[in-house]
Amino acid sequence: MSKFNGSFTDAERAAVYRVIAQRRDMRHFLATPIAPELLNRLLQAAHQAGSVGLMQPWRFIRITEPDLKLQIQALVEQERIKTAQALGEREEEFMRLKVEGILECGELLVVALPDQREQHIFGRRTLPQMDIASAACAIQNLWLAARAEGLGMGWVSLFEPQALGKLLKMPANSEPIAILCLGYVPEFYDKPLLEMENWIHGKPLDALVFENSWANKKAT
Repeated sequence: MSKFNGSFTDAERAAVYRVIAQRRDMRHFLATPIAPELLNRLLQAAHQAGSVGLMQPWRFIRITEPDLKLQIQALVEQERIKTAQALGEREEEFMRLKVEGILECGELLVVALPDQREQHIFGRRTLPQMDIASAACAIQNLWLAARAEGLGMGWVSLFEPQALGKLLKMPANSEPIAILCLGYVPEFYDKPLLEMENWIHGKPLDALVFENSWANKKAT
């Protein structure tokens, strides 16, 4: 094993915590192109994510064809309407929210789980969903790296997976899990957009930490 000095400076540690705190799920983008070397750097950061059993279950499909972007946006719009209808009395409120920037962002990526995932049983025999958990780690890496580079990213999950998989000619038993809008932004939100729009407000950490059992809230 190679030798590695695991220490970081105070400034380096502060930068990590800052980028985590200032990450936002972005919906407003500029059409400014992203340089190929920067996109590759971001994807490499995603690819360095940890994964259960080193299965690396992430696949990234870069969408560059304008007509294909329009078709993906149409799929999202279909699900946006169905989601609004399922929300009942909050339907109109939901329809006023901006939920994607597919046609505005500099880069559009679809993240998918591959076929033949059942072959990976290390760490998944009782928890098969660890494939999606591992892919989510890659998405988070990409999100944080993008923020560090001054780019915004939005995770869109309003779509019917089978329809998107068919549109992208994905193999059977693979599954798209995210549409990622990536690009430069007019400004970063001061706080999560859904809080700014009074749709929902995040819970404090102390409401979500327990000790020894679910019934015992951890003392702070």
